[in-house]
Amino acid sequence: MSDSVSDHDTFDPVTLEIFWSRLISIADESAAALLRTSFSTIVRESNDFGTVLMDANGDSLSENTGGIPSFSGILPRTLKHFLAKYPKETWKPGDCVITNDPWLATGHLPDITVAMPIFHNGTLVGFSGSIAHSPDIGGSLWSADCNELFEEGLRILPIKFLKEGEPNEDVIEMILGNVRLPDQVLGDLNAQVTANQVCGRRLNEFLDDSQLSDLSGLSRTLQGRAETAMRNAIEEVPDGVYRATLDADGFDEDETHIECAVTVEGSDLTIDYTGTSKQIDRGLNTVMNYTYAYSAYPIKCALDPYTPRNEGSYRPVKVTAPEGTILNPRYPAPCNARQLTGHLLAGVIYKALAQAIPDQVIADSGSAPSMRAVFSGTDRQDNRFSQILFASGGVGACPHKDGLSTTAFPTNSGAGSIEAFESVSPLIVWRKEFRTDSGGAGEFRGGLGQECEIEVRSREPLRLSLLSDRWRHPATGILGGQDGATSEISFSDGTIPHQKSRTSIGAGMRLHMRYAGGGGYGNPAKRDRDLVREDVRNGYISAEAARRDYGLD
Repeated sequence: MSDSVSDHDTFDPVTLEIFWSRLISIADESAAALLRTSFSTIVRESNDFGTVLMDANGDSLSENTGGIPSFSGILPRTLKHFLAKYPKETWKPGDCVITNDPWLATGHLPDITVAMPIFHNGTLVGFSGSIAHSPDIGGSLWSADCNELFEEGLRILPIKFLKEGEPNEDVIEMILGNVRLPDQVLGDLNAQVTANQVCGRRLNEFLDDSQLSDLSGLSRTLQGRAETAMRNAIEEVPDGVYRATLDADGFDEDETHIECAVTVEGSDLTIDYTGTSKQIDRGLNTVMNYTYAYSAYPIKCALDPYTPRNEGSYRPVKVTAPEGTILNPRYPAPCNARQLTGHLLAGVIYKALAQAIPDQVIADSGSAPSMRAVFSGTDRQDNRFSQILFASGGVGACPHKDGLSTTAFPTNSGAGSIEAFESVSPLIVWRKEFRTDSGGAGEFRGGLGQECEIEVRSREPLRLSLLSDRWRHPATGILGGQDGATSEISFSDGTIPHQKSRTSIGAGMRLHMRYAGGGGYGNPAKRDRDLVREDVRNGYISAEAARRDYGLD
């Protein structure tokens, strides 16, 4: 490209598309490096990470296509806090700053954010960033029942992990001295550094190939395109205020109630959660970064799903929640299990928008919030381990097709390989199968949940932390669709554990987990009879449910 094109920030559409695709591929290659070099199955099997390329101002330019969507939306916000502590002019090549502070980053301590500067010909041109869920952060591991943040693990305020490429040994010693799995924790942190370095090298190659001296003009153009696409999509929604509520199990007597008002004015969209439950002394609180991310992302999915995401995508969407509520808690509220609240937001937003754009939203999902079981202890060789079962319920039905079964949404963490899960822990998965009759009936049926059965094969009892919801409040149907099945958890001896507490599970015992189904879309009477019969043949619904819900003889 000629200097004149770069200087005037003008790019022809073909060149712009090529450049944009290449920047996304840089973020994707960074993600591939993180996957290849990570130590924990949380990253390499279950996809609990994200990588982002940001410009010199700290605004996102491109995001990896397969990472956790909330991470991508949050990382630029975290970098702004880094830049407040370490001004832009003080960064050196090879510097690396990290944090896991919930209010600065992703909302709970297990996620560690890593950012590094990118220099081109001696000039700071951008930042590479990554977030990954660490296999251990000390404290209570991943749990929902702590009373304050300090119980939940080690809090790392923004600090240099590397100084001009050299490890900050004091910081590393401090981190590793507070975790149960130091090798895995350090291995994943080094993998994040590697991913960021790959991002930096590839960006330098891109700038050389494109003959651009920096990213400033291209960044403005790409962010402007993304913002225009989102604003055009919002303008297609009729102006108005659309309200909805959603209830969830919460913690014991503190049930969660979410009030949502979506206001559309021209090309601006505001989501207000005034009236939502107060913050509680359990780990279900969702800090504002996470609340924003899981509000903006479902809007992006519904209104502008095809334009690549960057900073511009989020500018037309504003999110507010009163301080002191479960969606904007005051420090030091516990927030380890914030996904049990934050994942609910897509459902209540879509319920509100169904009044305006019913053909662009889906029913409530049984996979939201995600249900997790965290096993920890020692294996039969007396090695310490910590392993998380990543599995999902059913997604809500669409306006034109059945909901996806056993699929994560609005997060996109994967189940990973059961063989890998079993190889690093004294656990055997005896059953993992679709759960019959779990998807809500409708013209389009909700996605099915699943049933999992896990046996403990250790010599000693293991510690078990459960993070679940939907026991009392199922994923609701939409526009006449029926609710999905609720979730259930039990031990093989018939006892029922608390759905959000730490307990122990003895050697030889089995844990039975039944995941919630997605809500149905539309009146079940309108469902194609042949589809009902096919569901019965496949075991997705029983003959009894076919008669009861669909009137099929």
